[in-house]
Amino acid sequence: MHSHQAVLQASQLKQNQARAQWLSATLIHWSEQTADAATGHYRLYYSNPARLHIAQDGSMQGEDGKLTLTPLTRFAAKPTQAQFQYLPAGLQFQLQQSPDRIRQLLHSQLIIAKEDSKGRVLSYTHLQHAAALDALYIDAQQATLGVSLPKQDEKNTRTHFQLWAPTAAQVAACVYKNGKAHASQLSPMRFDTARGTWHTALKQNLSGHYYRYLVDVYVPGTGIVRNLVTDPYSISLNTDSQRSYIADLNAASLKPAGWDRQQRPQRVKTATDMAIYELHVRDFSISDDSVPHRDRGKFLAFTHSNAKGMRHLKELSQAGLTDVHLLPVFDIATIPEKNCISPRINSKGADPEAQAVIAKIADKDCFNWGYDPYHYSAPEGSYASNPEDGAVRIREFRQLVQALHQAELRVGMDVVYNHTAYTGQHARSVLDRIVPGYYHRLSPSGKIEDSTCQPCGNTATEHMMMAKLMTDSVRLWAKQYQIDSFRFDLMGHQPRAVMEQLRDQLTADNGRAIQLIGEGWNFGEVANNQRFVQASQLSLNGSQIATFSDRARDALRGGGHGDTPISMRQRQGYINGMLDRPNSSITQAYTQQEKMRAADMVRLGLAGSVASYRMRTADDIERRLQDIDYNGQPAGYASQPGEVVNYVENHDNQTLFDLNVYKLPDNSTSEDRMRVQVLGLGFNLLSQGIPYLHAGSEILRSKSMDSNSYNSGDWFNVLDWSYRSNGYGRGLPPAKDNQQFYPLLRPLLENTAIRAGQTDILSTKAAVMDLLKIRQSSGLFRLSDATEINQRLRFFNTGAQQNPALIVMQLDGSNLPGEAYRRIIVIFNSADTAQSIQIPGLNNLPLQLHPVHQNTVAGDRRIAQEARYDAAHAGFYVPQRSITTFTELN
Repeated sequence: MHSHQAVLQASQLKQNQARAQWLSATLIHWSEQTADAATGHYRLYYSNPARLHIAQDGSMQGEDGKLTLTPLTRFAAKPTQAQFQYLPAGLQFQLQQSPDRIRQLLHSQLIIAKEDSKGRVLSYTHLQHAAALDALYIDAQQATLGVSLPKQDEKNTRTHFQLWAPTAAQVAACVYKNGKAHASQLSPMRFDTARGTWHTALKQNLSGHYYRYLVDVYVPGTGIVRNLVTDPYSISLNTDSQRSYIADLNAASLKPAGWDRQQRPQRVKTATDMAIYELHVRDFSISDDSVPHRDRGKFLAFTHSNAKGMRHLKELSQAGLTDVHLLPVFDIATIPEKNCISPRINSKGADPEAQAVIAKIADKDCFNWGYDPYHYSAPEGSYASNPEDGAVRIREFRQLVQALHQAELRVGMDVVYNHTAYTGQHARSVLDRIVPGYYHRLSPSGKIEDSTCQPCGNTATEHMMMAKLMTDSVRLWAKQYQIDSFRFDLMGHQPRAVMEQLRDQLTADNGRAIQLIGEGWNFGEVANNQRFVQASQLSLNGSQIATFSDRARDALRGGGHGDTPISMRQRQGYINGMLDRPNSSITQAYTQQEKMRAADMVRLGLAGSVASYRMRTADDIERRLQDIDYNGQPAGYASQPGEVVNYVENHDNQTLFDLNVYKLPDNSTSEDRMRVQVLGLGFNLLSQGIPYLHAGSEILRSKSMDSNSYNSGDWFNVLDWSYRSNGYGRGLPPAKDNQQFYPLLRPLLENTAIRAGQTDILSTKAAVMDLLKIRQSSGLFRLSDATEINQRLRFFNTGAQQNPALIVMQLDGSNLPGEAYRRIIVIFNSADTAQSIQIPGLNNLPLQLHPVHQNTVAGDRRIAQEARYDAAHAGFYVPQRSITTFTELN
């Protein structure tokens, strides 16, 4: 034994980490702890049967061969390549081997060892090989992966299989006549050394059959394994995704009647024309008794045009909604596709029974949000009438798309390419069982990163073939299912360059722009562009790709993600008490400066968070929005309004209604709660940029205060299209994510006065519909260029002397082709009392209430009855908690 450096024992070999990385096809970096390279000898050992081990004498044994490595420098240093700056300092080694030789080595078990002069191992590591694979198999980008069926005019009827598995020792295709039969064919596949793909062609048209791949591959720390695995490029599967389905998506049998002739809605010319509604497939219909029982919770529920839910969507569409964004509908790993459980629950108030029942069966019931990807390019089977038949889910999802298109609603998909549900050798892991260690992002020590979802594995879209898988998948959904837009979950974990390439490919494929939006949060192992330039809020300027803005969201609602029970109550927002209605937990009133600061952030949201827009702030200084601080970042960050998504509620965290239960005084009336809800949604709908509504927010949707309902079942995620209940007070929400709030929740959930009745629900719905109509009535609410916003948008009542309860916004429509209004004045009154204001320069104008206000039947009739404009004195009077729009015709 050496002093300070123990010789490693044989039992330690499998547990060591991958601290070495290929930086290119021939360059290796090892983050060795020893700074002086002269203290040992370095060798790269390889073994095709994976038999490397450390013998009792401390030497490496079981190799097929070894290469002596000479460090390029004596002392440790960081890599020079920008994409590897996150790595610790280490030694680098240049391999003097041909590309073909290195390709051969990458099929083997590889270990770098540092040895003493007697050949005893002092330290060793496995290698991360992604960069080498990308460099050596760059032509794989052009490969058509998956299964290709013969075209109708082909004389030779063949079914082609192609799988990218560059480190596999051998691969075979197993073919099955159906989802349950034994294999009818086993075809060895040939390796393409240029592309790293395995391929075979079988002499028949296998449409309607199923298949899997038999892959022999080395798994670090395990050895050579034989995996029977589905295809990452599966377009459909049988029940619970046991086998991949063979089909031509262009086949007439997979298309509903009229599919190729359908008229896609033409309402969206630019991104800011969108008004998006986020909807979960199962939530939409599982409680809708007007849908036949067999179709509830399924794709086919959308085809019942006279059902309550579809009538509701059509009303929204007529008011101005353009897009329905579906929570994940790709193949999901955590929803059983057969024999799932639908528990019977009878609970109310703060009863703990419901959450206890759900906790026992949460992973066996029929519900999950679906952020657990299994196969990215196949529709989810639990939403199909027959998940065993791979054709059914394809056809029925197309029927859903067609039904929404017929309702003049475009269809968007929530896609989750930032992680997979499982990794490694788990039975529901796909990518890692084909090319171990490639598709997921690894830490410098070789651990799979999981910042986006514990215990999931973050995918590495900076790697060539993971980027290809993502782009090929999105392109398939757009082309084959006529998807109109995409929402990317945690898009900040993707490279900007990959997203921009995808944007361009979608336009080329479809002859029109396909809008891309996503969560641009900056966190985790990729934060601050340390591995690549991210597709995040501050990195997407000029990209035409939109990110969700938290600026106005947090100001309106109060607080932010991760609030504690104390802060949840004590951080009121602009709409729910900060101005003039402190709740019982507020120990010190908000200052005038805090109120004005919140109002400024709300104005910033109304201006679309556009960086170049100038506004006088509470300290009486005119600033560009990019020069206003937001938690150490520029508050205004977008180059163009089409790069911002505005929202006050989505599927994550509590609903707006439930957040307001925390924030508002407990004795608030049902009308108070309704007015605050409409205010929040109104600020969202009338902001520049893209408005995003969570399904049910317009009918006061509650999840009984659940802060994370991803696995809370149908009971807490209820949507009631009969409008009898908003879902509040159905029991204590699941303990897993809510137990810390139980002391607060119990008295609140028992308070029956908080529950919304049908009158309040219908009034809220009508008021939100009116706001959608107002937005739709003028292009001034949907300006697509930052220059236009700078020229046409103006705020009054700003600076140090403002009344922070009133936000007065003017939109100038003069000289705007096709615009009906020369001027629009919108006054947002978030105070608990009616307000009046004089605005110099707005006197003697032919202003009238917006026609929607004048003609409303069930909306906010107070506006037509109480709102006034005094032309002689430029005075405006508006009701409490209201949004009033005045117009001047062009």
